[in-house]
Formats: sequence, C-alpha cells, structure tokens
Amino acid sequence: MHSSVIEAGRDTSSTMRADDRPAASPRPLAAVADAVVPRFVDTLLRHRDELHGVLTRVATAQAANDELFRSLGALSGAPWELLRNAPRRLGRLATFLPSNNLLYSYVLFGVIPSLYTDEVRIRPSARVAPAAMAVHEILGPHLRGTGAGRIVMEPVSQKRFLADCARSDAVVFTGQPDNGRAVAAELPGDALLLTFGSGPNPLVVGPGADPDAVCRTVLDARLYNSGQDCLCTDIVFVHRSLVREVVPRLTGALAAIRVGERGDPATRVAPLVYPDAVQDAAGFLHTYREFTVHGGRVDPAAGVVEPTLLHLPWQDAFHPPEFFSPVVLTMEYDDPRQITRWLHSAEERARGMYVSVFGEPALTGATRIATSVVCEERITFDVEDGNRPFGGYGPLAGSVHRNGTATGRPLLLSAEAAAGTGR
Repeated sequence: MHSSVIEAGRDTSSTMRADDRPAASPRPLAAVADAVVPRFVDTLLRHRDELHGVLTRVATAQAANDELFRSLGALSGAPWELLRNAPRRLGRLATFLPSNNLLYSYVLFGVIPSLYTDEVRIRPSARVAPAAMAVHEILGPHLRGTGAGRIVMEPVSQKRFLADCARSDAVVFTGQPDNGRAVAAELPGDALLLTFGSGPNPLVVGPGADPDAVCRTVLDARLYNSGQDCLCTDIVFVHRSLVREVVPRLTGALAAIRVGERGDPATRVAPLVYPDAVQDAAGFLHTYREFTVHGGRVDPAAGVVEPTLLHLPWQDAFHPPEFFSPVVLTMEYDDPRQITRWLHSAEERARGMYVSVFGEPALTGATRIATSVVCEERITFDVEDGNRPFGGYGPLAGSVHRNGTATGRPLLLSAEAAAGTGR
C-alpha cells in the first residue's frame, strides 16, 4: 500500500451538504452512467487477477470469483437502476464498508452512488482495512475524469468518521444494530441513514423436497466463504419425514468438504478471518455438543472450524446465532405452522431477512411471512441483486432512518435517495 488515502473522481473542495450550496449543473445521470460503467467494467476485467489476490486475503477463491462476477453484474445493471429510481443529487455520502465482500461493497456503496453523488467518503472496517485499501488503490484512480463523484477511502477512527457523517446527506452503515443506533444519534434529523444488518435466513426442507438436490443447496447456502456472510443460512428446518434421508446425506457431504488455504480454488472451507467467530463457534459447539452429528472440532490457533453438522429436535424458543463459520444446524419439524409461529416470534420479526422454502407448499404463495421475504425454491444468494432492494422487513436486518423515524424494509440507496423527490 503506497498511501493511506486515495481519492478518485473530480475534485470538490466544498464540504457543505447539497442543500447548503448553490445548485450546480451536473451531467445527466444517463450520460454519467454511459461514461463510467463501460470503463469501470473494463477496469475490473483487466485487473481481475490483482483483485483476486487481494480478495483472497479475506475470502476463499470460490467466493472471490463469485464476488467479481456479482460486481460486474451490479455495474452492468447500474444504468437501469438509476433510470428506474432517478435518485436526487447528493452532496456527500458516508459509507461504513463491511468487513467482507470488499469489492462488491465498494461497487454498491462507492462506485454506483458516485454516479449521483459529489463525494463518497468510505471508512473501511478496521478488521480488514489493508485489504479494503488495496481494492481502492487498484480501482479508485480509474474513476478520475469519468464524471463520477470523488471517492475517498481512509481508515480513520469511528469518532472522526462520525463527524464526516454529520456533514453528509446520506450515510450507509453496515454492522451491529446497536452501533447503527449510535450513528443515527449523531446525525441531523433530515439526513438519510441506511443500516444493513443480518438475519438467520432459515431454509425449510419440506416433505416434497428432493433429498439429494436440497443437500447441495443447503451447503451452498451455509458454506459461502466458509460461512462468513450475512446471507448464509443459520438454521435448516427439516420435515420429520425427510430427516433420515437428509441428515446422513449432509453428513457424507460435509465429510468430503475440502478444508485448505483461501487461495486454493478447490478449498471450500478455510481458516476464518475473525478470531471472535472461531471463539463463538467453539462456545456454541461445546454447549450443544450432545447434538453433534459430524465434526465439532475447532483449532483456535489456526482459526479453523471443522465443517460441522448438528441436529436438534424442535424447540419453539430456540433462535440461532449468526455463526459466521461452517456450522450446519438442522432442526426437525412436524407441521409448517411451527415454522410460521417461529417466524412471527418477537425475536424473528426483529431480524427477519429471507426464508428459503423447498418442497413445503404450505409456506409458498406469499411474498413474505412476518418480516421475512419468502424465496421459493431458491436460496438467498440466488435472489440477491445489487440493483434491487436488499433484505427483509426486520428492523435489525435493515432499516432506513430519517426525521426521527426508523423503518425496517428492503434497502437500495438509489431508491431511498429518490424518496424525497416525490417519486
């Protein structure tokens, strides 16, 4: 890394918010998108090997490849997104970059917003700041002269960055809900704040599911980047009629999982990036050790959690943690009304994101159950689209804050930036 701060885009010396300065005459959104998107797509492709090397500091090679393609997809869809939502011009956007999906998040919360923002200020997570800065150093300079707004990334303290947030038209926060509320308390009343959290994203294996296909699907939903993603499924509900078929298949599949280094394309589970995730997994596996079907070993020194399967009987009051590790947790159910009741509990209404349903007709046909968006025969990674609103309606999973109110709903910055325009 050559410097701690890289700026991309045109210079804007003013730090005033958009409403405080004279109206400018920016290029139309369509013209900016036409100028920026093809050039940036070309930049990603030309630097894909270099980016892949950076991303595999915190992600498996498989996840890094997927992230690159998702970033290309989001960029390619940006003109359509902006045409559809027509966001108002922002003077400044402040973004708390998450500690995973570094490239994809840089595109979603940096590059695309720069098409309708004068300046985007990004604070990388302290956990992965060197990798995040490396992504910016590769890509940031290529935005200069395109007509997009300036992007500034700097690994400053949260206190200093909150001062930037207070002078911004909009803020994107990714992290713990308590910290999101603390950020909201520092902002002026008319500022727009989007808080992105997480949820358990349960997966339902109903009596009509195909055991072989659904086992592959469960692993896809749980093991993305060794389980280190907010879209990963933290609990799998399996109908009693399929338990004796599904659990042995999952056991065999987990036993065959390749555990190795992140840069190895054959690796599916690698050492975890966050020591606290290793500790949390070890604590949970110890507490529920009697339910372990396969695995369960943890090596804190190496940061490795063995691919593990636990199977629990139905428990109404059980609410899984966010594992952020390769732990597959199944729970047996008899009646789909058990799942509906569970999703309507106070805990799950608060953190509802998605619920994936396979072979359970009683839970299909509705767009959502309580605050969770229903994905029929699809997992979260199938439905996630960087140009469309993300998440569910649980306030802990994602919410928009403005004028003293907070509303849980699927979030897309360009759509929320258009909310004040009468659209």
